[in-house]
Amino acid sequence: MSWLLGASAVVFGVAALLVVVRITRGPTMLDRAIAFDVLVSIAIGGIVVQAAVDGTADAVPLILVATLLGFVGSVSIARFTPGSDVVDDGDESDDTTTAGDRL
Repeated sequence: MSWLLGASAVVFGVAALLVVVRITRGPTMLDRAIAFDVLVSIAIGGIVVQAAVDGTADAVPLILVATLLGFVGSVSIARFTPGSDVVDDGDESDDTTTAGDRL
């Protein structure tokens, strides 16, 4: 079991290092935000592995809070990114009738 913990620590460490590089070198703010979201996911994975090794469920509230914060952060970044309100449905007609007018 200890070799598995060591292997997962190495994988999480390398992934976190690569994500930190993306955060520092990201060409746009959106790339940095996505990389931060991935870093939160890596931290959650590390907490889950530690809880599994310890055999306790003490970290479940922390995992839930971190997951909710990551989700809300991602959604808010996606919502307030310039161009997120642009919807192109491909319908170029100028139909202004409503559902009540068609009845």
